[in-house]
Formats: sequence, C-alpha cells, structure tokens
Amino acid sequence: MKIWISLFLFVLTASVSAQGRNFDDVEYVTTDLGHGIFMLEGSGGNIGVSIGEDGVFLIDDQFAQLSEKLLAVITELSDQPLRFVINTHWHGDHVGGNANMAKEGAIIMAHDNVRARMSAPGRRQSPEDALPVMTFSDTNTYHLNGHKIHAFHVHRAHTDGDAIIHFEDVNIIHAGDILFNGTYPFIDLNSGGSVDGYIAALERLLAIADEETVIIAGHGPLASKKDVQASLKMIRSAKSKVAALVKEGKTLEQVQAADPLAALHAEWAWSFITGERFTEILYTDLSD
Repeated sequence: MKIWISLFLFVLTASVSAQGRNFDDVEYVTTDLGHGIFMLEGSGGNIGVSIGEDGVFLIDDQFAQLSEKLLAVITELSDQPLRFVINTHWHGDHVGGNANMAKEGAIIMAHDNVRARMSAPGRRQSPEDALPVMTFSDTNTYHLNGHKIHAFHVHRAHTDGDAIIHFEDVNIIHAGDILFNGTYPFIDLNSGGSVDGYIAALERLLAIADEETVIIAGHGPLASKKDVQASLKMIRSAKSKVAALVKEGKTLEQVQAADPLAALHAEWAWSFITGERFTEILYTDLSD
C-alpha cells in the first residue's frame, strides 16, 4: 500500500512539484515526420505538431514553465498562428501549458472527462483559462492543414479521458500515454484507468496501425507497430503472472515478495514505474 500511495501522491502533486523544478536546461528535440507533422521531445509527454495554411495544431503542451521555449520552437516551424491544442488526457505533463497556449489564441480541446477532472475541486484544480473549451464524448474529426485528423476516446485505459489522435491520410498516430514505448506504463487507477482498458486500447491502436505507421508515444522514442505489439505482449504476460497469484489469495506483500515480473524488469522497469510499482498497479486492479 505504501508504494501505491506514493504513486497517487506523484500524480496528485505533479503540477505543484513542477513549480519547484528547474527547466532551464530543457531543450526541445524536433523530429520531422513529414507532411508538416513533427514530434517534439522536451520534459513531460511527447508533443505532436501539425503546421500548414490553417495554422498550428498542437497535441499536448507539457509544463507551463516550458511554454516560452515551446512557443519559440513553434515559431521556428511556422509563421502561422497557433490555433488549436488537443489534450490526450489530463495529467500535468501534458496539459500544463494550456493556459499559456490559450493566451496565444489557441482553442483547447479534449475528451469530456479531461475537463471534468481538471475542473474538479481539490488540490489539482486547474484555472478556468486552462480548461478545454471544446470537448467530445467518443470521437471527433478535424480537417486541418490538408489532413483528416480523427480523435477517438479509449475507455478506462491510462485514465478515463484518453484520446488517440490519428492523421488518417498520412498514417501517423499520436497515442498519448496509451503507449509508454519500451517501459512499463503508468496506469492511473485513481483517474479511472484500468489494466483491461489499457490492453483494449493497445489492441485498438494495433487495429488502425500497419507496418508503415509512425506512432508518437506519450513517453519514449518514436514508435512503430512492432513496439505496440511488444508492449501489449509484455502487459498481457505481466497481468497473467499477477492474476495467478491473486487467484491463489496472495496478499500484495506476498506477491511483491514472489516478484512474478522479475524476468521483465531488466527490459521494462524505469525510475518511476519500477517492477515493484507495476506489480502493485496490476495487483490493485486485479484484486478489486
């Protein structure tokens, strides 16, 4: 339980702790995906950018403290105005720059549950000018910069408000935190996420991808269909191992002591989602 509480507190205080961080040394890395679409890596969730005659369309905007740097990069990419931002979910490393982007004239968009969670009373309540002003319940389609962009909701996956953004005509996808490329994912059970929903979301991602699809992961390097398949295989295996011990009536402490995911840690564990933490996420969800 101690580790699970620490996970909850990490998410709860993400925007608060960012206030004390030093972002001075963060430099954006820009990857040109073609067709006027770019991936930006800074600090936090990976950003997608579409540029063209209709203006700049941004997918996520990281932390507020990085907005000046982010806007400088956008200015280098295009002389058109920033018109739209779509959030893939509500976590602070993806929506922290919303208010600053809105001040630049951007319309903020997201799933219904993103606005609901950002506006809920409590420690992490967002200011009014950071909230999405256009929301959708299931799907939305945008025709911008010559592209057909399909945004669709995946239910109870990383959170309860995740959206995958698909540039259908050019075979490019921004998966948000449905994909942590090459690492254990964070499944935020306290924000409506679930293990089965996360697996279903990866399956849906695979259903629209082919061998040529370029995928911007929420975290990690640029991905392909093979990377999604590897992540899905790992999570299914991890779930099966933990579920077997849950079925035996083992406690969390007993499951962690048994370390059922030991063979996976070397490849998938990282500083935030260690093997012990991922085991707890799986146990907590599967034992409910």
